[in-house]
Amino acid sequence: MAAQRKVALITGGRRGIGFGIAKSLAAENCDIVICDIVEENEVQPALKELADLGAQTLYVKADISVEEDRARMVDTIHERFGRLNVLVNNAGVGPISRDDILEATEESFERVMGINLRGPYFLTQRVANYMAEQKKADDGFEGSIVFITSVSSTVASISRGEYCMSKAGLTMAVKLFAVRMAEYGIPVYEIRPGVIATELTAVVKDKYDKMFAEGLALQPRWGFPEDIGKAVAGLVRGDLAYSTGQVIMIDGGMQIQTL
Repeated sequence: MAAQRKVALITGGRRGIGFGIAKSLAAENCDIVICDIVEENEVQPALKELADLGAQTLYVKADISVEEDRARMVDTIHERFGRLNVLVNNAGVGPISRDDILEATEESFERVMGINLRGPYFLTQRVANYMAEQKKADDGFEGSIVFITSVSSTVASISRGEYCMSKAGLTMAVKLFAVRMAEYGIPVYEIRPGVIATELTAVVKDKYDKMFAEGLALQPRWGFPEDIGKAVAGLVRGDLAYSTGQVIMIDGGMQIQTL
C-alpha cells in the first residue's frame, strides 16, 4: 500500500521563496496548500506548475494577521484533505517605507508585526493543536513546522527596525513551539535566509550586487528560492529528525566572522 501523501501549507506560497518551497515539496510527493491575499486567478499559473509536479493543490485566500481568516483556512484544509502534516510560515512584509528608527511610524510597526509575527504565532498555535489531535488519533502521524525568518533576526538594519524585530520574535517562537510540541514528536525548525533573489529584493539589486562584489558572503552570489526550498524539503523528509528547535542558515556564509 502506497504511503499517504503529506499535505503542506505554505503561507505566501505563490511566488518568491514561498513558491520555491512549494515546488520542492511538490517534488517530494506533498500536496500543496497556498495561502495568499490575492485573487485566485493570479495564483493559477503557480497552481498549474505544482499540479504538473504531481501535487494536488488548494488555494486559500487569507490574511494571516486576521483570526477569522486563519480559522477558516485550517477548516478548509481539514474539509479538503482531512489532514495537515506540514506548516511553513513564510509570508511576510517589509516596512511601509525604509525609515530610520528615529523616524519610523507606529502604523508601519503594527502592520509588520501583525503579518510577520502575530499572524504566524497564532496560525502556528491553531495548526499545532490540529497536529496534536492528529497525533493522538494516529500514532503514525508525521508532522513538522518550519519558520522562514531572516538574517535580520540578528543583524541590525536601522532603516527596517520593525522588520528585524518581527523576525527576532519568530526566532523565539521556534524555540517555544519546539519545546511545546516535543511531546507529540513534531519537530519545529527555523530556516534563516540571507539575501535571496525575489521580487521583493529586486528593488535593492544594485545595492546587494555591490555588497556581494565587496565580500558580503563567503559564497559570492545571491541566494535563490530553490536554495530555501531544498532545505525545507530535507526537513520535511526527516533528514534532520534529531534537531528540533535548530536554526538552519541559508546565507552563503554571510554571518561567519573572519579575521
